[in-house]
Amino acid sequence: MDWKNEKVLVTGGGGFLGRKIIEDLAALNCASIRSVGRKSQPALERIGVEALCGDIRDSSFVSKACETRSLVIHTAALAGVWGDFEDFYRINVTGTQNIIDSCIKRNVSALVYTSSPSVAYSGNTENADESVPYPGKYLAYYPETKAIAERAVLKANSANFATVAIRPHLIWGPGDPHLLPRVIERAGKGKLIQVGDGKNLVDMTYVDNASSAHILAAETLRNSQKANGKAYFISDGKPVVLWSWINNLLKELGIPPVDRRISYRSAYAAGIFIEFLYKVLPFSGEPYMTRFIAGQLAFSHYFNISAARNDLGYNPKTNSDEALKKTVEWLKQK
Repeated sequence: MDWKNEKVLVTGGGGFLGRKIIEDLAALNCASIRSVGRKSQPALERIGVEALCGDIRDSSFVSKACETRSLVIHTAALAGVWGDFEDFYRINVTGTQNIIDSCIKRNVSALVYTSSPSVAYSGNTENADESVPYPGKYLAYYPETKAIAERAVLKANSANFATVAIRPHLIWGPGDPHLLPRVIERAGKGKLIQVGDGKNLVDMTYVDNASSAHILAAETLRNSQKANGKAYFISDGKPVVLWSWINNLLKELGIPPVDRRISYRSAYAAGIFIEFLYKVLPFSGEPYMTRFIAGQLAFSHYFNISAARNDLGYNPKTNSDEALKKTVEWLKQK
């Protein structure tokens, strides 16, 4: 694939993953890069990116953004464990459908969609591959709406419009605005509590590896049909013992380890109660415990990435030790 012939649109280009994908596309001498975001993106404009400010819920705006593009990488989404269903649906489902419709209307020939392993999560998940079905019930609106959107993307695959879904698990690394800062903040205040026995294994995906997977997926759509209409789990290649990994990170930052524990059953019960309170009282922000969070913190959830290795040629470009070193250096400079 010759990136010098590609005109790419990246939605969510101002976000953590989207920005990294754009940087990597620029390094590949991509012919033209256009970004879509809710806010102005002067940093992207400085490296020659055409940055559009708009809302993917606006079909007219999305149609204009897709004009003249040959490839779309759709990373924009509303993430989180709490909120109104309609908010998640409008951005994650309606927004994605607008992308699909506009790609077809504007003769965009390929779409790489950023999905999530949570679309296939239904509890303790060990070495699961892409044959795992979508669960019948979700405990949060984010995975539920991402699953609806993923199905739409894969269903849209056709002879003239190639689609693929990438499922990176827990993206982290320098520039992370959400995952690690939240963990570190809560730990620093003594508010982080281990849920479960602390032995659960969890996949992580360093941001460089997540970006690489998206670019490889695009190249595969161009070079063959083996990824067309399929979804792929992506990770750093080896799960970590979640609570040991967290405590090791905290140690590197000079923060005391997590030493308080609660059983999964107690955390789940607390989640039920707290969710009820958030529904009937005018609390703002996200609850610190929900049924979904309890499961994520207590259970193993890691996935088999053999399909991505075989079909996309994916191999984590940055190993876990190097990734942690770079991330700790960045965190210490914040």
